[in-house]
Formats: sequence, structure tokens, C-alpha cells
Amino acid sequence: MAAAVPASAPGGTATPLRIVVRVHAMPPEHNAGAEHMLISMLRPLAERGHHIQVWLSRYGKARDAYTYRGIEVVPLEARLDFATAVRKAHVLISHLENVPSTTALARGYGKPVIVVCHNTHIATFRNMAAGGTALAVYNSEWMAREAELFYAEYPKGVRPASELIVRPPVFAEEYATKPGKKITLVNCNPEKGGRVLEQLARRMPDVEFMAVRGAYGQQILPDLPNVEVVEHVDGQDMRERVYAGTRVLLMPSSYESWGRAGIEALASGIPVVAHPTSGLTESLGEAGIFVDRSDIDGYEAVLRKLLTAPEYRLASKRAKARSAELDPAPELAAWCQAVEALA
Repeated sequence: MAAAVPASAPGGTATPLRIVVRVHAMPPEHNAGAEHMLISMLRPLAERGHHIQVWLSRYGKARDAYTYRGIEVVPLEARLDFATAVRKAHVLISHLENVPSTTALARGYGKPVIVVCHNTHIATFRNMAAGGTALAVYNSEWMAREAELFYAEYPKGVRPASELIVRPPVFAEEYATKPGKKITLVNCNPEKGGRVLEQLARRMPDVEFMAVRGAYGQQILPDLPNVEVVEHVDGQDMRERVYAGTRVLLMPSSYESWGRAGIEALASGIPVVAHPTSGLTESLGEAGIFVDRSDIDGYEAVLRKLLTAPEYRLASKRAKARSAELDPAPELAAWCQAVEALA
């Protein structure tokens, strides 16, 4: 693992870079952790004076280019020439399904490409191995270890030229609010814990729950009097529409490489009760309250305890402390320097 690049002066490089990003979808239409991690990483680059364009590869509702949190987004419907943008770029960035096509174009035009990794699936590492990645960004220490194991089994010369860990940046001041009364699950598909929420709501009719429709997957949205169903929420509205109504956040996910929603909740001192995935145990640290997702009795017992004032105060204090530990500023400074070093 390459050492993190030291932080530079706030102004960035003397010459602004043209940074072209290729992804399948973006907010406000598509709100998932991967996209909001990327936005949080692009914002400081824009603040340093670099010109950033995000090009989408899937059809959606938007037909014209738009700006989201200071970042220009070009929908596929705009029918502009992505290859021309690549040719003029200094640096390319991609993630998930667009890595193979973006790295192919990067090789053709002689451009460095950065791959942001959001999971430990074999395809994530294999796509980089085939593409000549200039910089791989891992979202956690455990993902970096998994990458090391993968590349140890591949021929020499295929791993990324350099690597960096950037944990999904959460700017706490943009999420912090006074917690509400509900027990909340964000993205109610089965893998994220939709059935766990449903079972708990049936077992605890005296407690209010919130079920937030996710960006992907089949959604289990209980039709129960103690469950408020909230439709898909733009990331920049999560504070008002979700966390301001939440007392405890559920994360009984079968897989999380990190778990951004949990870190967003910690900013308000909202305790997180989670299944102990490798990503969640790393991200939540000592603030996490871990219960196996198959143990519904355990979840109910923990939630009942958290609904008492003394237990809640202690858990909330730990949550705020962990939020402070995850200040993204140092890693974002290293990230900006690493991008600028490729030009």
C-alpha cells in the first residue's frame, strides 16, 4: 500500500485540471452510498479550482446537463461526445460497472485512470487488474487487505500503480440534527434488513419505526400502523427527512463494505444497531452495537434497552465521539494531492 500523500496548500495545483468521471447514475435521481461517496470526494477537488464533469452511462429522467452540489453532471440523454471529453481530460475517474469501458478509453488516449472501489467482490479487483489503473482508492482498511490477497494470486505487473484508502467522507455538520423518536432502516431490501425491520415492527407495536425506500433492490415496506414509509430521499435531504425523525438506526445488512448511512447517523449522536460485517465493525468501531441479523430476539432486547434514557445517553455519547474520529479532512487532502500528482 502506497503511503498517503501529504496534504498540500488549500489552493491545489497552479493549473486547474480537467477531471472526467464516468459512472452509471448520480443524485438526485439515484441516491446510494457509492454515488454520495464520489460526490464527497469530488467537492474538494472542485473547491481547489479543478473542472469536473460527471458523465452518466445509463438513461434516466434528466435530459440536460445539471449541477449537483457544485459538480456538473452530463446525462446520457444529452447525447454529447464522451470520447471527446476523455481526449481533453487530464485525469479519468470511474467506479463499479463503468471501470472496464473507462479504462479501455484511458489506454486508447493515454490518460491516467482512477478507480474508486466500493466493495470487495472479485469483479472489482479483476477489472482493475485488466485495466492498468493508475490509482486505486479503497474505502476501508479491510478492503485494502482483501485487495492485497487478490493481487498476491495474480501475475506481477497487473495491480494498480498506486493505492490509497479514503473512507467514505461524511461532513458531520451537514447531517447533525436533534434525533427524533423512530427506529429507522435506510434501504429496505432484504440484504439490508427489510425483513428484520418488518419482524421488529410487528413484535414492537408500541414503538414507532421508519422505513426509507432505497435506491435499488426489492423493497420490503411494511403496511403497519407503527411504520412510517418514506420515499426515496436525496442525500442532501437526509438530515431533515430521515435523521431528524430517527432515534436509533438499524443496519442488519448481510454485506457492507463500509456503511455510510451509519456514519451519517453518528453525526447526530444516533446509535446504530448493526450486523457485524467486516465493513461495519471497522466503520462504527466502539460506537457500534452489534447483533447477528438472524437474532430478532437480540435486536428487540437491544432496542428496548436503548429506549431507556441512561442507556441511550451512553450510546449517543459514543456515537458522537466516533463521528469526531472520522473527520474526513486529512484523507481528502491526501486524495486531492494524489489526483493532482497524476496530471
